[in-house]
Amino acid sequence: MRLTRKRFCSFLIALYCLFSLYAAYLVFFGRRSRVPTATSRGLRKGAAPARERRGREQSTLGSEEWNPWEEDEKNEQQHRVKTSLQILNKSTKGGKTDPHVQIWGKAAIGLYLWEHIFEGLLEPTDVTAQWREGKSIVGNTHYSFLTGPSVVPGYFPTDVSNVVLVLNGREKAKISHATQWLFFAQTLKKTQKLQHLAVVLLGNEHCDNDWILQFLKRNGGVVELLFITYDSPWINNVDIFQWPLGVATYRNFPVVEASWSMLHDERPYLCNFLGTIYENSSRQALMNILKQDGNDKLCWISAREQWQPRETNESLKNYQDALLHSDLTLCPVGVNTECYRIYEACSYGSIPVVEDVMTAGRCGNSSVHHNAPLQLLKSRGAPFIFIKNWKELPAILEKEKTIVLKEKVQRRKELLQWYQQFKTELKTEFTDALESSFSMNNKR
Repeated sequence: MRLTRKRFCSFLIALYCLFSLYAAYLVFFGRRSRVPTATSRGLRKGAAPARERRGREQSTLGSEEWNPWEEDEKNEQQHRVKTSLQILNKSTKGGKTDPHVQIWGKAAIGLYLWEHIFEGLLEPTDVTAQWREGKSIVGNTHYSFLTGPSVVPGYFPTDVSNVVLVLNGREKAKISHATQWLFFAQTLKKTQKLQHLAVVLLGNEHCDNDWILQFLKRNGGVVELLFITYDSPWINNVDIFQWPLGVATYRNFPVVEASWSMLHDERPYLCNFLGTIYENSSRQALMNILKQDGNDKLCWISAREQWQPRETNESLKNYQDALLHSDLTLCPVGVNTECYRIYEACSYGSIPVVEDVMTAGRCGNSSVHHNAPLQLLKSRGAPFIFIKNWKELPAILEKEKTIVLKEKVQRRKELLQWYQQFKTELKTEFTDALESSFSMNNKR
């Protein structure tokens, strides 16, 4: 009996040991051998329709050695590739920044460029502010404009590589100041802070502008493009372009918005002339002709003997009222044929009557224009009245008396539309020339 119990206990112990060994075998060896089989079966079972649909799984599932971390490694690799592509795309987009051009306005003509042609705004609006700036976008190019007494060489940030410099080169003192700016630009070019430079120049009224030749790129200088006022014989529409004189922004002549009354109201005056009468000039002849036929009573005439560089609020308002209430604006020549009055008359829909004669100096025909003076305006079909002698004026005024209001309204519309189109075309040609010369498609 005791022997039987002993054998029975030994049997139980042996059975327990065998069970333990079997369990240990399953734990340490059985799971590794079964997982691939089960997983492989599961994958193969689900892979058959996948092969029928896409035929992508055969090489992986048919492999004799299956890597249990294969899917994790694939996912990780795909994630790395995706992340790398995202970084590459981000860096590529970051490299394609929109081009920027900064305009430094150091002459009043710059305000005509920015406010009248670009139709840009300036902050602050106070015209006496030490620093004024504005921003505008043309196409994909960002333009900024800086002006004011505080904009001086070396004392403001130059964080762009494309610059348009607006300068006054009309007289010696102005030329000296303009030269300082150009030497400053040369220094920036040498230090690689500046890549491209264009200049808008209020030129000399006699077209004596030789001082700037040394700064042109063609002569080893930094100025790639020159936009210059008056009928300079240098104009070639390649690197030198004619630029309009525009309105007298230095006298605070504003941007004028057309109104219904400006177009449709009867205007009480046949013509106007407010300006300086120089001795032995065509202006003096004009005054005499107006008085002979009594037309001076039908026109708004305000003559003075000495030129006044500054306008008072009252004189500016009188001038604007004269333009607004006159059908014609008389534009005799001064030192040059082109004058601010032409563009100011256009702003108010008053037809300019322009004395079409050349003045003394070096201005004249160029390689691309042969109809001086006022080549820029004539080439664009300006709807003005051009005369060679003021003796033609009485006949013009007599004809004007017979024109009915409906015809005058239509004529005003055509003038205002032409002037707007003129400014739009100038803006397009200006920005196109900059983009072409500066090669700004892929550069900042």
